[in-house]
Amino acid sequence: MSAATIDTTETDAQAAEPVVTLTPTAIKQIKRQQEKQGKQGWALRLGVRGGGCSGLSYVIDHENEPDPEFDLVYQFEDLTVVVDRKSALYLKGTTLDYNVKNLMEGGFIFDNPQAVRSCGCGTSFTAK
Repeated sequence: MSAATIDTTETDAQAAEPVVTLTPTAIKQIKRQQEKQGKQGWALRLGVRGGGCSGLSYVIDHENEPDPEFDLVYQFEDLTVVVDRKSALYLKGTTLDYNVKNLMEGGFIFDNPQAVRSCGCGTSFTAK
């Protein structure tokens, strides 16, 4: 599983290293979904929210207008990825992949080093 080439779009408040990486397979699937939903060119929003059987749940959504005051914005190939600053604390070092064997969860797999425990289905976790 190799991560995609990245160009970071950086503001003065952002770190040069992205908090998340996406595999080429994940990027390809996200673009496929955006095209199917008529959201080509939109950003991918990754985040976390309270809930799920392990405490925090992953968020995957599409964002038309990221807020530079609250969001970290990165470019992976020609896909914009947005992570809100609070979620960045819980997602630092995470790799997003896509695997058709995981279709129960939409096929996306989060490899998150900040997770000390995950639920059986992989959609929620407990942070360090």
